[in-house]
Amino acid sequence: MADLRTAARAILAANDRGGYTVPNGTVYPFQWNWDSAFVAMGFAAYDVDRAWTELETLFAAQWADGFVPHIVFWRDDDGYFPGPDVWASGTSPRTSGITQPPVAATAARQLWERAPTPQFRARLAALFPRLMAYHRWFRDVRDPDGRGVVITVHPWETGRDNAPEWDAPGEPIDISSVGDYTRRDTGHLDHKMRPTKLEYDRYLALVQFGRATGWDHARIARESPFRVADIGMSMILLRAHRDLLALAELLDQPAAADELRVLIARAEAGIGWLWNPDKRCWNSRDIITGAHSGFITSASFLSFYAGLRDPAKDAATLAHIERIGARVRFLMPSLDPEDPGFQMVRYWRGPVWAVVNWMIGTGLAEAGHDRWAARLRADTLELITRTGFMEAYSPVDGAASGGDDFSWTAAIALAWG
Repeated sequence: MADLRTAARAILAANDRGGYTVPNGTVYPFQWNWDSAFVAMGFAAYDVDRAWTELETLFAAQWADGFVPHIVFWRDDDGYFPGPDVWASGTSPRTSGITQPPVAATAARQLWERAPTPQFRARLAALFPRLMAYHRWFRDVRDPDGRGVVITVHPWETGRDNAPEWDAPGEPIDISSVGDYTRRDTGHLDHKMRPTKLEYDRYLALVQFGRATGWDHARIARESPFRVADIGMSMILLRAHRDLLALAELLDQPAAADELRVLIARAEAGIGWLWNPDKRCWNSRDIITGAHSGFITSASFLSFYAGLRDPAKDAATLAHIERIGARVRFLMPSLDPEDPGFQMVRYWRGPVWAVVNWMIGTGLAEAGHDRWAARLRADTLELITRTGFMEAYSPVDGAASGGDDFSWTAAIALAWG
């Protein structure tokens, strides 16, 4: 483990760009939202000051309304598409126009608990209003029906870009005006690991739609041809609400604490809308049609992480873990291996992701399901030890998927090692 931690620190050092960390120096040369939250947790294992800087740099790009973008283009780099000119956010620094799963408040709590000193309390207090603004943005813009779930308007926002949950909701997207473009990802990585051209066409059509509105997020949430209640983002936000509440209480912010308690109660009351009684699992749901996705993905196992407790739903969820755990060598595949669309190395249609394993495993441990929590941790560390700090891994044989020398995988090795 000492060697693994040393190697993980070397990855973060290599990908450090001075105040922020790129996910991978070749494929992803900018700052990504939820990547940086996990990276901060990794830095916190040995350099808490640098960990706080990672979050502070991310929130330096926050928009006036509280929105935090999924990419911040701190420097020019033509090695990634679509770059800042395609997004045309009109902001300084230049950013994308969509967000990502809100892990930042959870990361901030992790950092504080690593080093609860007066120095870091001051930095937490300075960041807290920005975190609150981000959570209010989700409430005001991405929960139009007040259900306590997160409406996503782009697959990239979910962090699970090409998950099969987005296939049916993506069909109505008009791709006729996308035009010609050159992808950069398939120049670095095997195309069999990446989203298809049809998926990419849809991604770009949604970027064009958002750009045409001037990135009016309220309008996009009302009119986008793609509007899905994402189980992953919804569970992650509920967990982040709880962590932010703990920080509000620590900082003696009673009004903010009361506000967060309302948000938590709303989510606890409404998130059952994302329970699929036929499949007996948590999954995403198309806002436009009302249809459940029907897919069991790694995000289906985040209810424990979100702090939800329901004996019947928990038993059904654990039964799925038991079934899947018997089918694959390494947990947790991003798609049920019994699904006919399962592909063991294609991005979010099969591979294991260390960060999702950390969230699932953390939730299972907190809920007292120690056997499965231990397996998630052991499988993750074995994959990293055997194959390296990859973007993702085959759940069948541990083969590499995606980019190498990946920052958030190194961060999980440090946070869990």
